[in-house]
Amino acid sequence: MVHYSQSGQLRRLADSVAGPLRDSDSIQVDQLQIQMQHPFPFPWPFWRFFHIFPETVRMQPQPLQPLQVNADVRYDLVILAYQVWFLSPSLPMTSFLATPEAEKLLRDTPVMTLVGCRNMWLMAQEKMKLRLQQLNARLIDHVALTDQCGMALSFLATPLWMFTGQQQPCRWLPRAGIAEDDIRAASRFGEALKKRLEHDSTPLQEPVLRGLQAVRVDEKLIASERIGNRSFQVWSRLLARLGPQDSRRRSLGLAVYILFLLCMIITVVPVVAVLKKLLQPLTRKHIARQKAAFAGPSGE
Repeated sequence: MVHYSQSGQLRRLADSVAGPLRDSDSIQVDQLQIQMQHPFPFPWPFWRFFHIFPETVRMQPQPLQPLQVNADVRYDLVILAYQVWFLSPSLPMTSFLATPEAEKLLRDTPVMTLVGCRNMWLMAQEKMKLRLQQLNARLIDHVALTDQCGMALSFLATPLWMFTGQQQPCRWLPRAGIAEDDIRAASRFGEALKKRLEHDSTPLQEPVLRGLQAVRVDEKLIASERIGNRSFQVWSRLLARLGPQDSRRRSLGLAVYILFLLCMIITVVPVVAVLKKLLQPLTRKHIARQKAAFAGPSGE
């Protein structure tokens, strides 16, 4: 299992999934924690977080500490547990996937992706699918768990957690993050994997987690994520051209970008939601096909 966690939430989620596998006498579980050469802070200083926006969106790898893994070992399954930053896989996971070790480790190997995030994971997973294809890995399952406090309140609750380190810094806000009950219940995925690996020695080819509610695709977010991702691609290229991460020119560009982002959240997201509601009778079949594609390979 490969993972990177700052607050510890994703690590607990990964441990919940891996728990049943570790309890098996016939299954060996190896863990690799990604560590940056220049560690990212938590909680995040406000500007420091946005300064890595261009590199994250463009999936530009950053230096890692030496990976404590034997890439020559052939695994029955590799679980990649990652967060979503700016509608993209987190920069530590992107950096890992760019290493020679990842290329050797994942080639012709079954992979399960495990996401813990606020709620918008569709575009990040599409990018992950493409990267795994480039590495000749075989994605067989995907799990995505999202924050408990809902889409509207998480716009405030999750950033406050990131910038203060407290999951509930205000009494009037719900607790940010994935519900602890959901984290514990994620052990069902490990149980399913354990059963398959213990009772069938053939290589994993097909999804194991179908029917276990591994993901939930919120159709209201599909269009918003697509629009947001296109915007992020444009802004990331522009900001990267302004200068390196700590440059004054990038800081000025980021100030403009943050204002643009707030305006987009306040205006575009609600408008898109209303339009989708009005057009729902005409787009029902198209949306159903989109949801099925995003939910793969494990399905809702």
